[in-house]
Amino acid sequence: MYRYIVLFGRSCKGERSAVDEALQNIGLQTRLDHGGGILYVTPDTPVFRLPSNGGTLIGHVFSHDGRSLMDDAELLGTSSRRKVAHHVLDKYWGEYLLIQEPADDTEATMIMRDPSGGVGCVYSLRDGFATSDISVASRAGLYAKVVDWGSIHGSLLYPQLKTGRTSLSGLQELLPGCRLHIREQAATTEEMWSPWEFVSPQRRHIDQREAQADVRHAVSSTVKRWAETDESVLLELSGGLDSSIVAACLLEVNARVACCNLVSPVPGADERRYARLMSDLLRTELHVATLGFENTRFHFPPPPHAFAPSTWFLQHASDELNESIGSQLGVKSFYSGGGGDTVFGYTRTAAPAADAFRELGMVAGIKAIHDLAELHQCTFWKAGRLTLKKLALPPKPPRSADRSFVAKMPTKDAVALHPWLAAPDDALAGDRERIFDLAGNQVFRDGVSRGAKRQLRMPLLSQPVVEACLKVPSWMWITGGRNRALARDAFAEILPPAVLYRRSKGTFVNYCGAVFRRNRSQLRDYLLAGELEGHGLLDADELRRFFHRDLAARDESFMRIFDLCAVENWVRHQH
Repeated sequence: MYRYIVLFGRSCKGERSAVDEALQNIGLQTRLDHGGGILYVTPDTPVFRLPSNGGTLIGHVFSHDGRSLMDDAELLGTSSRRKVAHHVLDKYWGEYLLIQEPADDTEATMIMRDPSGGVGCVYSLRDGFATSDISVASRAGLYAKVVDWGSIHGSLLYPQLKTGRTSLSGLQELLPGCRLHIREQAATTEEMWSPWEFVSPQRRHIDQREAQADVRHAVSSTVKRWAETDESVLLELSGGLDSSIVAACLLEVNARVACCNLVSPVPGADERRYARLMSDLLRTELHVATLGFENTRFHFPPPPHAFAPSTWFLQHASDELNESIGSQLGVKSFYSGGGGDTVFGYTRTAAPAADAFRELGMVAGIKAIHDLAELHQCTFWKAGRLTLKKLALPPKPPRSADRSFVAKMPTKDAVALHPWLAAPDDALAGDRERIFDLAGNQVFRDGVSRGAKRQLRMPLLSQPVVEACLKVPSWMWITGGRNRALARDAFAEILPPAVLYRRSKGTFVNYCGAVFRRNRSQLRDYLLAGELEGHGLLDADELRRFFHRDLAARDESFMRIFDLCAVENWVRHQH
């Protein structure tokens, strides 16, 4: 994980010897010291200085055309801070933070986070710092953790959604693609990159072959660049299409590649057959670990960098197993196909057919309805009715609050919580669904403890891949009645037929159901005698009724209990 801390405001002034010593003890060294702030980083965190405009890039930065930062005369020569920020967003990608110092007292310190969110950034105006890891500030004596109970209530209602508000008092998060302006004790944020720019009609692909070529180039070049940067990777092969595409892009890269797969003792999650097809293609061993019932714990230390509840028992157990394999093999990074469903347009609604009608007319709309019917294995007439309904009704809210088991309190509308949820009035239904899901994907890194010692790469959420896939209209993703059709076609020459043509997906839901049944009374007591209940955030009567009744077949409402336990566990570990 990239580790840094920037001190500004009053933290820069006065006696700093104790802070310097504490930061040195945890491996951070002073890299820059100027009037606007002081930057400390770990020795293995890349830092690049832009001397002409007071800018500093933290993390890995790559150009789209292969140029190095040192050869970019426009970037190095301009003194305009706004031009520098836009130039970096347009011409470069990676996992980085751009810090821009003030030239004088009239200017603000500015911090911009890349659109993928690969470098974390939380900040406290009160205490005068911004950091990738809140434990760095805590251990340096700059910050004392206090739970923000209002935010905890929000995380119960809107799980899996970043809002910029953390669950710690006085601490904010800079969202990916945004820039922070800091002037004394005041701060504002602005959105510098938005996914809505890439779904506009002016940027949308028309030709399907061109779209395939664009997506294939973006995915393959991104995966290759990350692998050759890290030199050794452990690829987490789920057996599904997304991680298989990442594996296909690792063929003939100049890096050491190992593969792993997790299985469980109950049916539904054994994907070894498909994972082994890809590891054989890469000519590498598949390391298989079993996620047994002995791995399930509900009370465990969350990742030290976690500033909000984000790790549930399954994530924690899989982190431990993957970290064990990674340590055994001595790899530098973990590779995941996370986010692939969203990026590759995996949809469960009639939105693609409705979009085709709106944009291309009757003929294209009818073809898309045929594809939709084949995709969902229903009649053409049912697919048509759902498409007409999608066209006729106003769009649904981007998120609805999940009030199950939560005490009744006022809530904020989801649109006010994240900038990507504010869709343009003329947005297509498929674009709305994809971008709303992209906002949810931003939480994937937060609760992953295996990213603390090694880099965690999610190449399908890298900026070039996201931009290329957003330009593909929703109806192209269901061509021929196949989900993620354009991605399948883009890599059809490489993927084994069994992976390319499969429709099913592995799932750990059966495993989670077995865990729930084995631990029902323990889970009940954990929640009803916990911090959330003690602070009046849970509907205790509803919880008791739930634990008392038997679940019907295919009832997956128990998954909500695991969400509550993840919040409860995080809160208990903040004291």
